[in-house]
Amino acid sequence: MAKLARDLMTPDPACCSPDTTLERIATLMVANDCGEIPIVDRSGRPVGVVTDRDIVCRVVAEGRNPAEVTAEACMSTPVVAVYDDAELDDVIDMMETHQIRRLPVIDADGCCAGIIAQADLVAISTPHVTAELITEISRDTARSSM
Repeated sequence: MAKLARDLMTPDPACCSPDTTLERIATLMVANDCGEIPIVDRSGRPVGVVTDRDIVCRVVAEGRNPAEVTAEACMSTPVVAVYDDAELDDVIDMMETHQIRRLPVIDADGCCAGIIAQADLVAISTPHVTAELITEISRDTARSSM
């Protein structure tokens, strides 16, 4: 039987609301040893994600104070997510297609149930699959279109 997203995901990831400050989100990233926090609505459905890169590139690099900026102001949208019953090949395809290193996992109700990181897939994949995943996620689309 093929492994499913729910078999590999980190369950119950730290999540925040759109009005959470980036300072608080960064603190949660450190406490949870992660680089992405799903932003959820009152029902627990993802409406965006904030990555460590979002905070640095969209806020700090622009001279804005993360204690005064909310998730809503810098979160990445729309959310790219997979259902918890997605097969791992589909998870890998989604990450490669969207060039993302972390992927929220949602349950049948659309609520955030977990998260899968590139490192989770690398830990269980063959060297060939790992190499392809890293290559595809890291490809420079600006250069390849020239």
